[in-house]
Amino acid sequence: TTSCFRKQTICKYHTTFKMTAEESKTIKNILIVVAMEAEAAPFVKHYGLKPIDNFFDSKAAPFAVFQGEHSESSSQITVVTNGKDSVYGTNVDNVGTAPASLVTFLALQKLPEIDIVLNAGTCGGFKRKGAEIGNVFITSGVANHDRRIPIPGFTEYGVGKIDCINAPKLMETNSDFKSGICTTSNSLDKTDEDDKHMTANDASVKDMEAAAIAWVCSLHQKPYLGIKVVTDIVDGDRPTQDEFMENLGAAAKSLQVALPKVLTHVCGKSISDL
Repeated sequence: TTSCFRKQTICKYHTTFKMTAEESKTIKNILIVVAMEAEAAPFVKHYGLKPIDNFFDSKAAPFAVFQGEHSESSSQITVVTNGKDSVYGTNVDNVGTAPASLVTFLALQKLPEIDIVLNAGTCGGFKRKGAEIGNVFITSGVANHDRRIPIPGFTEYGVGKIDCINAPKLMETNSDFKSGICTTSNSLDKTDEDDKHMTANDASVKDMEAAAIAWVCSLHQKPYLGIKVVTDIVDGDRPTQDEFMENLGAAAKSLQVALPKVLTHVCGKSISDL
């Protein structure tokens, strides 16, 4: 419909979008979705964003919300994180597709004025695609590698390929950034079967939220872009969990450097000018 940012088109293998007149709309309201508190904290501190209590209508929502202004452009920034687990009594970060999709959906429902959704966080990278620890990847698309449903129609639904918005000028301006597809599952490690599907997805990086967030953005007709920093090498020799924990702090600091660069480029521009 003409009132939507983009008209969604379902193809056989992936979801893409048709451009509309709102491609030229100036970006003034940005939603940044971050899974883990440690990933978000340096950025929140850097911009002096303030915590917003009782942001969501439901008191059951475990999510954290921070808001403030991008001083260079007067754009409004809202950061949401998945919050901490209270269901299983662990108090660890709510990682994975369920909390990521829910917080994104509720945030977009609460803030219909959002112009773009950025998913910032850490990821595993593939050595075979040139990924190294600390690399920043701007996602060109997303897919799932653990939703294996071998039934016609459901197969494509399970993989759930979605294109991100194009940002060629962002890549030109930041020559150290890399680009590639992000593949998503609800596990930090991988199986041999996962490997087959991640290869089929042509993935450069792997995470636990991106495909779910992009799916919600598609429902709301909001443009989506991922900014991912590599903490571990998926096709390397070291155990994923050891490499992830060792590099999480450094990756969060790298994200603090990369995300402001993306915001400076995005704020005040139109989607078609990214």
